[in-house]
Amino acid sequence: MTTVDTSAPATPAADSDGPARTGDRPPRRDLGVVNVFSHGFLLLWALLTTLPLVWVVISSFKSDGEILSDPWGLPAALRFENWARAWTEARIGQYFLNSGIVVAGSLTLTMLFGATAAYVFARYEFRGRQVFYYLFVGGMMFPVFLALVPLFFVVRNAGLFNTWTGLSLVYAAYSLPFTVFFLTAFFRTLPTSVAEAALIDGCGHFRLFFRVMLPMARPGLISVAIFNFLSQWNQFILPQVLMQGDESKWVLAQGLSALAVSQGYQGDFSGLFAGLTLAMLPVLAVYVVFQRQIQSGLTAGQLK
Repeated sequence: MTTVDTSAPATPAADSDGPARTGDRPPRRDLGVVNVFSHGFLLLWALLTTLPLVWVVISSFKSDGEILSDPWGLPAALRFENWARAWTEARIGQYFLNSGIVVAGSLTLTMLFGATAAYVFARYEFRGRQVFYYLFVGGMMFPVFLALVPLFFVVRNAGLFNTWTGLSLVYAAYSLPFTVFFLTAFFRTLPTSVAEAALIDGCGHFRLFFRVMLPMARPGLISVAIFNFLSQWNQFILPQVLMQGDESKWVLAQGLSALAVSQGYQGDFSGLFAGLTLAMLPVLAVYVVFQRQIQSGLTAGQLK
């Protein structure tokens, strides 16, 4: 008679879902290599982006002799007269104000019409909605260079050539595709129950949009407004085509271009670097102040 040894531990039964797979998770060593590579690449990218900006700011405080003899060294003294000379003699102050007026008008139009169109595409059903939406989005694939000649004649025939109004309208038109694309996806993430409750309480569609939905979409609005501000502030080719002749109406990009040409011949490199620094300050200030809003706006749609 055969006896069975019951003292030996029983062999664990195989998992009903199948054998364990060892290839689902990469080894921790591979993850460490990937993290080192990704962090190293990001650090290299940060250095390539930051060092030129720091060099321009440092050079704006140097004299012309220091820039030519020791371009990578620190200035012997902080020469704020370079900034004053660029602000007054190079008329950077006037161009700065002109850019502020144009961008303020175009950004207001872009956010108003872009948010309205995006809300309609995201929350309402009507015939041809997808067609109109893709027409808007298709504008992002249309290079501005292909439209310069017809745009020149359209603006001139409309009596808006060499005017801030015409330039603001063109800025807004070219910023609408991205704005509609971004905000449509964001409005779709907002809870429908809040809108339905507001309608049941007697809120009309107009009040629903401005009093309920826009405040809820604030993170997305701030993010896309910052992107549009940076794009419109740094715009160069459109002002060169649509703002010709009268230098008193030039925007900052045109003024910097003229400053680079004139100061290059005169040898006033310190004034040129000071003008470039003054032009960069609003962009850097916007990014530093609103970087948290940019991150929250880009991730809010995924977290909801």
